[in-house]
Amino acid sequence: MNNSTLSSRWLAAAALASLGLSAPALAQEDPIKVGILHSLSGTMAISESTLKDTMLMLIEQQNKQGGLLGRQLEPVVVDPASDWPLFAEKARELLSQEKVDVIFGNWTSVSRKSVLPVVEELNGLLFYPVQYEGEESSENVFYTGAAPNQQAVPAVDYLMNEVGVERWVLAGTDYVYPRTTNKILEAYLKGHGVADEDIMINYTPFGHSDWQNIVAEIKRFGSEGKKTAVVSTINGDANVPFYRELGNQGIDAADIPVVAFSVGEQELSGIDTAPLVGHLAAWNYFMSVDTDANYDFIDSWIEFTGDEEAVTNDPMEAHYIGFNMWAEAVRKAGTTDVDVVKEAIIGVSVPNLSGGYAAMMPNHHISKPVLIGEIQDNGQFAVVWETPSTVAGDAWSDYLDGSRDLISDWRKPLECGNYNVKEGRCMGSDASEALAQE
Repeated sequence: MNNSTLSSRWLAAAALASLGLSAPALAQEDPIKVGILHSLSGTMAISESTLKDTMLMLIEQQNKQGGLLGRQLEPVVVDPASDWPLFAEKARELLSQEKVDVIFGNWTSVSRKSVLPVVEELNGLLFYPVQYEGEESSENVFYTGAAPNQQAVPAVDYLMNEVGVERWVLAGTDYVYPRTTNKILEAYLKGHGVADEDIMINYTPFGHSDWQNIVAEIKRFGSEGKKTAVVSTINGDANVPFYRELGNQGIDAADIPVVAFSVGEQELSGIDTAPLVGHLAAWNYFMSVDTDANYDFIDSWIEFTGDEEAVTNDPMEAHYIGFNMWAEAVRKAGTTDVDVVKEAIIGVSVPNLSGGYAAMMPNHHISKPVLIGEIQDNGQFAVVWETPSTVAGDAWSDYLDGSRDLISDWRKPLECGNYNVKEGRCMGSDASEALAQE
């Protein structure tokens, strides 16, 4: 460093001192950038727009508390418009051009899989807040939504053991999350003695609106003498006409209950719920949860939106948990450096909104309670069943041949997302190589 540079820095420090400031004040001019990657248009906007606003609220609250490491947080919002390849482009824009320190985003698994190679290539951090099919573990992704063992499998157990269901309709939107989840559930059901003829599987495209024939087929399937239920992985705005058609055809929850994995308070706010009373959803959080933390969150949300009728839902809580985990890891690490934060976040525990705590596991999944809620005529859910304690998320299913021998552990020395315990080797840098072994 030459004398001219030293002189310039001394003069800058002197100028700050004359204003009653010190050199660290310079850091306050360098915000921590938080990328928000959620669809604000297209078929998934019904679900994702709310998550964008959730992140803006959390960032605003953090800034009012002084930010992180003495720096303010700056949200960088992009709209991938329910276009799966555009998710990858927008993720690259956030990391390469905007230089964000972290990304919170995605809803569908196909959008997450589009983003996955980008965050791995550019060493970004992605916090993914929605239930998904598992069969994936990335060093750069933190899965704060439910894995199948934290939603789908407990929901089937509830229907089988508490409701007495013997016939199963697995109805989903035609993409990776429903197909892989239903593959797991089909194997699980058959492992419990359910015959092929007692399982009906149906897929429809995103935004599907003509449900008359499909609902009629479900009605026929459920009228053959065995207790029948629909396990729904229908996603996005297709849920509105699906539930409306159930009501039109008089399918009562007492006869053929529907348990949904992608329908929460936000989706129900757009339809008349009167004909749907008694149908179910499986989540890890409901707005009706009776805790002080939840009431505080709801009050903050209503104040932020200015809407007394605003509702909260499960993916919002997942962002709440993920954001607080990331913030705690940044404080613990003393930096936003990706590699340091990735190491610091494992083992971090923060409150959830249900009165307990969520912990980040070595497989980059978190611990969550599992709740079954029954739709009420006010669009809320009454909790009818819950696990006695939190459940740790599994990256790899115990019910698929290509997965049951795999574990994920991103701690040193293993640092592997798909370690085969029988063969004693890591199957690859991400899910793709391991899945290719099936």
